[in-house]
Amino acid sequence: MTHQAPPAPPPETPQTPSSPTSAPPAAPRAKSKRRLVIGLGILLAVVVVYGLSLFGFHLLATSGGPLKAPDLNATNDTVVLVRLEKLDTVANRLTVKVLVIPEDSMFDKRLDVLKTDTAVRMDPPNDLGDLQYPAGKSPAQVATTIESHGDPNNWPFDSYSTDTLSADVLVGQGDARQYVPARVEVTGALEGWDVSVKRVGEASQESDRPDNVIITLHRAKGPLIFDLGICLVLFALPALAFAVAIQIALGKRKFVPPFVTWFAAMLFAVIPIRNFLPGSPPPGAWIDQALVIWVLIALVGAMGLYMVTWYRQSE
Repeated sequence: MTHQAPPAPPPETPQTPSSPTSAPPAAPRAKSKRRLVIGLGILLAVVVVYGLSLFGFHLLATSGGPLKAPDLNATNDTVVLVRLEKLDTVANRLTVKVLVIPEDSMFDKRLDVLKTDTAVRMDPPNDLGDLQYPAGKSPAQVATTIESHGDPNNWPFDSYSTDTLSADVLVGQGDARQYVPARVEVTGALEGWDVSVKRVGEASQESDRPDNVIITLHRAKGPLIFDLGICLVLFALPALAFAVAIQIALGKRKFVPPFVTWFAAMLFAVIPIRNFLPGSPPPGAWIDQALVIWVLIALVGAMGLYMVTWYRQSE
């Protein structure tokens, strides 16, 4: 019986040292980090511009300042207080509320009523004529309108002013009525307008303030920023339309038929945007001649170029 030697074990293969895990390339990380920084920078810039625009609008909106408080303290003076309510620029009419504050001898302080019939006659005349304040009742504000001169077609740089406003108070009834000189005082404010009051004439009361006034109204500076923004939006509409239409007409972009509705939407958006302007400029104002009509023409031209491209590709 022969004995065979056991087979020799196979030689051990030397273990190769495992290669360390390769680190990811740094380029994608740097690129994503750069994108994040750019995004945060754009967001910060938008927030800063937004905050500055609000601050500037608020600063300009309050630049005019309120009117000085009316002088109503003199006991022997008769005052006609005019409170500003609304300005109709197209009709050149200023809506006001008029209140008579008589001297002490004409007023029953115990009952807070007038002792005799009183009427206020303004010059130039208001639309209601003599404003009546009956005896036995406390004086109440009477709404009326007065004329203000200005050209609404100059929007948004239009201004309006009244003639020299004066007032007399008629005291009594029938032929026994007598004129009592009065001093006109102005109070109130109008949204979107800077109001100034110039006192003219002589002083017939105990106060040394002249009796008559001239009211002047200028558009506030704050809404002008909003007007500029709306005008930029109107400029942007035809610019975007032509940018798309020219690219498609030159064959650099694919023709997409649904884009026709986009052109139509921009075309019909012009008039609502125009009517959103503060102060509602009258139709045919200079902004319509210088901007709105050309925006409409440009949009129609861009739509026509788009339709020509469609016609060529449909052959």
